[in-house]
Amino acid sequence: MAHEQHAELIKTLHDCAAACNHCFDACLQEDDVKMMAQCIRLDRECADICAYLEHAITRNSPFVAELAQACAAICEACGDECAKHDHDHCQKCAEACKKCAEACRSVA
Repeated sequence: MAHEQHAELIKTLHDCAAACNHCFDACLQEDDVKMMAQCIRLDRECADICAYLEHAITRNSPFVAELAQACAAICEACGDECAKHDHDHCQKCAEACKKCAEACRSVA
């Protein structure tokens, strides 16, 4: 079964989506929300694609490789943006995104 074969990737995707959702919420609480707009936008994109790929894997979608390629690109972009900010939530999100991008590339 595909979901058993990709158990580690599924966990990494789940962890990345959770980190992005936390970062998204925390960014909305920052004093200068406008400065965080791109971070917030990419957090949403990344969380959504990670969740979608997680679901696609569990239903054995024939598009896992293509979705993983897109997910890797989005995780990379989100990680790069979050890394620009000193907030702890952004740094943790950047780390999760980089790890997820690498994991996605391994199946893309």
